[in-house]
Formats: sequence, C-alpha cells, structure tokens
Amino acid sequence: MKFNAVSRSEHGTSASRRLRHAGRVPAIVYGGEAGAASIELDHNEIYHALRKEQFHASILTMDLDGKSQQVLLRAVQWHPYRQQVLHVDFQRVDATRAINTKVPFHFINAEAAPAVKLSGAVISHVLTEIDIVCLPADLPQFIEVDLSGMVLGARLHLADIALPSGVAYAARGGDTNPLIATAQVEIGPADEEPAEGAAPAADATTPEPPATPTE
Repeated sequence: MKFNAVSRSEHGTSASRRLRHAGRVPAIVYGGEAGAASIELDHNEIYHALRKEQFHASILTMDLDGKSQQVLLRAVQWHPYRQQVLHVDFQRVDATRAINTKVPFHFINAEAAPAVKLSGAVISHVLTEIDIVCLPADLPQFIEVDLSGMVLGARLHLADIALPSGVAYAARGGDTNPLIATAQVEIGPADEEPAEGAAPAADATTPEPPATPTE
C-alpha cells in the first residue's frame, strides 16, 4: 500500500496542535542511516488507510517529498473519544534485514469442526495475532488457521499450524508454543452441578415439617 507524506520543520505541542486543526497529522519515521525525521500526513488519507488490516501488517510505500521509501507501521495514537488520529510512527525497512512485527490470525472453517457440528461447542480464539520475525519480502498480511479438525475439548497450539515459509515465531516470555484456540461447551448457570458436599436446593413446593410442641 502507498501513502503520501511531507517533511515538517516545526516541532512541539503548539505546532502539532496547529497541524491537527488544519487537517494534518504529525508523524515520525525512523530507522536506517537517515535517522529519525519528522513528517506530516493528510488526516483523511491516513484515517481511511488505518481502517484496513493490510496497512497494519504489510510493507508500505511512503511517498515523502516525491521520493519513495519502504516503511512499516509501528504505532498509532488516537484521540480518546473522537475518530481522530493524533500521531503515527513508521520504521524504515531494509530489504536485507529481518523485521519483528505482529501479524493477525485469520480463523477459517470453524463451522465445519466436529466440536461445533456434533457437540455444540464454541471455539474460542485465545490469540488473535502473533509476533513474528522475517525478511520484509516474506512478511505475510495474515496467518490462516484452519479450525475444521477441532473436536470437543481440543486445544490448538502454535505447533499445530504451519507458518509461512521464511516466517518464525518471536517467542516472548519463554512460551515457545502458545495456545491459539480451544473448543469447549459453554455451561450456563442452570447447567452447573452443585459442589461436592453441598446440600441440594430446597423445593419451594415442599411443605415445612410441623414444629415440635414445647412443654
């Protein structure tokens, strides 16, 4: 995907506020030999681009002052309650160096899974995205997860799916095989069994035993 940017020379809170009032978005691009550079974007263009999943998980072409650069979206700051983009961070991409980024999962065929068709289970997505390491040319827009083989009680881990060629999982916190999805029957309050040793609930229609007369 391609987007436009221009260099900006003014910095600081007041300058950024003036940009936003003019329908522009302050941003920064960093990485590579050129170092960090302050840029500005058209708000409408970047707002609509950010609504597309592809913009978050692909190598982007930034047209900066008429020259193209390959970049990766790194961070977005939104207004707390308005549909307004406040600031964006991009990182320059070197085709010869591996990048570390997040890629979303696309879950398919859940309705065909035996857990759903035969057992009425619900498949829960424990993870919706994954940290990966790869060369820019190997970056996938998403990773497809086929749920058609899940049976009741199944637990799908990362090792159960095939990552695209050239893509490796960037393990965090020592978990090399994270849980991705589970298939379980949802239990409502009426279906829950009483705890062991608990007295059964009293029947409202059962009459109270007569009181013992006192002497």
